[in-house]
Amino acid sequence: MDLAPQYVDRFLHVLTVEDGRAANTLEAYRRDIDQFLLWHEPDGEPTHLDIEGYAIHRSRKGLGQRSIQRSLSALRTFFRFLRREGLMEGDPMAQIKAGKSGVKLPEVLSIPDVAQLLSALSGTDPLTLRDRAMLELMYAAGLRVSELIHIRINEVNLQRGFASVVGKGNKQRVVPLGEAAMAAIRRWLSDGRPHYVNTNGKDSEAMFLTGRGGPMTRQGFWKRLRTWAVTAGLSRRVTPHMLRHSFATHLLMGGADLRTVQVLLGHADITTTQIYTHIDRTALRRMYDQYHPRA
Repeated sequence: MDLAPQYVDRFLHVLTVEDGRAANTLEAYRRDIDQFLLWHEPDGEPTHLDIEGYAIHRSRKGLGQRSIQRSLSALRTFFRFLRREGLMEGDPMAQIKAGKSGVKLPEVLSIPDVAQLLSALSGTDPLTLRDRAMLELMYAAGLRVSELIHIRINEVNLQRGFASVVGKGNKQRVVPLGEAAMAAIRRWLSDGRPHYVNTNGKDSEAMFLTGRGGPMTRQGFWKRLRTWAVTAGLSRRVTPHMLRHSFATHLLMGGADLRTVQVLLGHADITTTQIYTHIDRTALRRMYDQYHPRA
């Protein structure tokens, strides 16, 4: 169906006549609905994914959670009216919980930000080689922190360009590696890791070692990432999971299909992966608004 403006007029008229809503309330309803209709430009009934995407869009624009919830409440009432009038079949708000946004937007780094972060790790000392290999691997394969620090040498096949990862629920998946990640890992294994093993008289099956020769820890990786983010001059706080989120978002921006990203991330349910389609759509909209001469 086409959410034509006349339906909004009919809806507001009903609110005025039957419910006696105040003029300020009606004005707020119209503004919230018009903003959604402007964003939801294509014809057709909106889905719950559209609603979630719109909530993310408004959040990106700096709208607070209370204002977003007010907008969603207006849309919920409007869609209820449309269904009652036989103008809409589905309920796009059915999966959106009242009182909650229904979406937590993952924070991602832009592609230039990732490049800026990785370019900061240009040293040849063992510590820098290790950190570069960790960051390259995490971004190349979309790994969780736990997956990164527990990966073993024999789980990375540099000849074929794959890594075997044990994720949540002890589920194993195989992920491809890019040339940059493989080069960084090779350099770490040849020029960095032997210093840690030999100096401490210890060896481990873990790919990444601490200065004491033991496996890298979650806390240790967090500290190293924060250090490199500051060194790279990134203004925002960078977390390990942001690299995983960036991996998924950048794949979709490059044209990867959702099922592929689901498999690469190790998500059991594709609905978990769908959040990245909203991020991608929001980024496209922002670029459109910025560059189209008549946006």
